[in-house]
Amino acid sequence: MEIYKKSTKSPLDEKFEQLLNLESAKSKLQEGTIVKAEITNIGEKFIWLNLNMKSEAMIEIAQFKNLNLLDKIKVGEICEVLLENQETRDGNIIVSLEKAHKQKSFEILKKAYEEGKILKGTLTSRVKGGLIFQEKETGIQTFMPGSQVSTSQSKDISHLMNTEVEAKIIKIDTIRGNLCTSRRAVKSEQKFASKKEIFSKIKINSIVTGRAKNIASFGVFFEIIDEETGSVWDSLCHLMELSYSRINSADEVVEIGKSYKLKVIGVDLEKMQVSTSIRALSPDPFNNISEFSVGKDYFGICKKILDYGIFVELRDSLSGLCHQSELSWSKKNINPKKLFSENDRILVRITEIDLEKRRIACSHRLTTENPYEKFKKEVKIGSVISGSFEITSTNDYALFVKLGDYSIESFLHSNNISFKGEPAENLKLYKKGDTLEKLQVLECDVENQRIQVSLKDAIETDPHKFYDQFSVGDVLTCKIISSDKKGIVVRPEGSETDIFISKKNLSAEASSQRVERWIVGDRLDAMLVKKLKRSVSLSIKALEEKMNSEALKKYGSEGLYSGKSLPFASLDKIVKKKKETE
Repeated sequence: MEIYKKSTKSPLDEKFEQLLNLESAKSKLQEGTIVKAEITNIGEKFIWLNLNMKSEAMIEIAQFKNLNLLDKIKVGEICEVLLENQETRDGNIIVSLEKAHKQKSFEILKKAYEEGKILKGTLTSRVKGGLIFQEKETGIQTFMPGSQVSTSQSKDISHLMNTEVEAKIIKIDTIRGNLCTSRRAVKSEQKFASKKEIFSKIKINSIVTGRAKNIASFGVFFEIIDEETGSVWDSLCHLMELSYSRINSADEVVEIGKSYKLKVIGVDLEKMQVSTSIRALSPDPFNNISEFSVGKDYFGICKKILDYGIFVELRDSLSGLCHQSELSWSKKNINPKKLFSENDRILVRITEIDLEKRRIACSHRLTTENPYEKFKKEVKIGSVISGSFEITSTNDYALFVKLGDYSIESFLHSNNISFKGEPAENLKLYKKGDTLEKLQVLECDVENQRIQVSLKDAIETDPHKFYDQFSVGDVLTCKIISSDKKGIVVRPEGSETDIFISKKNLSAEASSQRVERWIVGDRLDAMLVKKLKRSVSLSIKALEEKMNSEALKKYGSEGLYSGKSLPFASLDKIVKKKKETE
């Protein structure tokens, strides 16, 4: 069975639909765009517009009133509106005059932002964080942050309200349609242009008069008034440009409010900065530097005393640095203020003159006798000196001892404190302030300023000298002091040192190398097998092997272990012979 779908439209309906579709295709209007519309009818509250669409659009007269366009409401007049909806459910067309005006105005302001144009408008009201700026041409209201109102930090801006001001768009949000404007940007540009014009006329090396305006840690800001043009501009005089002498603070040279002669030494048109100098108007002290020679001694005045050294004025405005390390031979890392005071007159030796860096280095200690050279001349290496030697400091491995009248410190390593005991434990027996009566000089290095001494060689006898009377191979009788699983500790008779004999050296037989065989307090014989400067080695095993070797030589190749050398070894032969004779 076939089913045929019958059309419900009449030929007249189909013809009407074709005409509507044809008319819509001609217009090709899109929602969200601005279109032109003709006013066809004017009512009390609404106006009808022809957009060449299926029906006419209706718009409130209030929108024309809000935009001050009431004079343009005439039948036949053309106006631009924003097409919001081509057809609602009710078949209406929605358009907006205000949104069209806002969109057109936004595009105008966007172009002004891209071109960096200056806008004119009025500050109409205050809002949180700033003000509302209404642009004059478009009437669009924008936000102006409080920080962008003025170049100065003035809190009172009431005089700017409801007056025409100039501003620039500094930020734009195309998605939300928001604009941010700035009056400060316009003022800054105007000030920059004016400042650039003024600075372009300033000549380097010209002499100007400036009033000290502000003192900073790095220099002084001066306010300078040009007498010819009357223009006012600021200049920085760096701390280094205030004086040839060493100064800690700018207030040592200048005083706020006073005027000073300045020399222009730099103009930066990009950063809009002018650099000036006071010292450039004074004679350079390095001009006659040939009066001073490296290696010669000169008297100077202590002008500045700092933690790292002293600045000594050799003549007016010419100073040299005497570093902390060059103040004394004996006192290391000392605070210079403990040695000298300001205005003290001291003798220094010039060690370096750097004309490029404009620096002079000098030394006070070189003008005095080198105590290390004096000590080396008067005291021989290996000799023992006597006196009252104070311990000035200690660390984890040594003592530092002052050498009496020489006013220099010596180095006493923990290994050289005593022949007995552990070095670390011996070091704990001494503290700062203790005195030593005798020391032996081990080393005197003048170049590196180092003297090494020994306490043990001065007050004790080296216990290892006991072994000078013995040679390798000699047998020593020893007393057992202690034992553990690794071996035993013995002390040779007449000696003060203990020697460790390992388990493997306790016997020639492996079965007899048991530590338990030996009792503390017993005596035994051991052979001296090694003799060095500071150590010796003993072995029972070596002694047994020597004795066995001698026995083999004495009793033949069969040796002690054949049994023939024992008593009654031939008794069986004697008995047999006796029986035969009977």
